[in-house]
Amino acid sequence: MGTVLQALILTLIGVILLYFGFTLFFATPGGIPMPAFRRRRGPRPKNQGIPGMPRTCPVCSAKLERGERVKSAAFPSMGGADRLMHISGCVYCLQGDRRRVCPVCGAVLREGEFLVARLFEKPGRSHVHVLGCTVCKIRRS
Repeated sequence: MGTVLQALILTLIGVILLYFGFTLFFATPGGIPMPAFRRRRGPRPKNQGIPGMPRTCPVCSAKLERGERVKSAAFPSMGGADRLMHISGCVYCLQGDRRRVCPVCGAVLREGEFLVARLFEKPGRSHVHVLGCTVCKIRRS
């Protein structure tokens, strides 16, 4: 009788933990659990990329075509694996066609302001990690 009761209690605890884990990872703001593949998102505006994806401007999130570049300046490394980098933007946001927004603090960048980033170079590939803009880097200092 004791082993059946233990098995019932352990099963109940497992079901409760499974429920809380599911709601923790798949819950919507309304509180109704919904799997990630069923979530709907609104239409993305034309020329709007996903921040962090290759060929996307980190300043204005514009999807860049093959051959379009982001204006940036990478400085020499001081013996470390990463380099400091200043990112000004792409042709769309530098010409004033799109708003220049810092992906860290959300501030709108004016002319002359730039993003501060770390450039990690690996053989055949490089990775950029945006630390912030000139506005939020000064606030944190």
